[in-house]
Amino acid sequence: MAATLKVRVIPRARRNEVAGFRQEALVVRLTAPPVEGAANRLLLRVLAERLGLRPPDLALVSGHTSREKVVCIASLSEAELAHRLS
Repeated sequence: MAATLKVRVIPRARRNEVAGFRQEALVVRLTAPPVEGAANRLLLRVLAERLGLRPPDLALVSGHTSREKVVCIASLSEAELAHRLS
């Protein structure tokens, strides 16, 4: 039942926001710098808030040191994820 989500992170943005989809990846702007996992932690918090979940319900599967990331959401199906992001 787990859903996966491709994410493109833009660190050091003016504000935290989910900016929509571009090339099959969700674009997320974050105020945190990409240093010592700060942007990764903030990404999970921002996505959890947007999806109405708790941050522990999300896991970063790949892209720990890249702007291109894959997040796994264990508590949602692909259909439910698409519905919550629309």
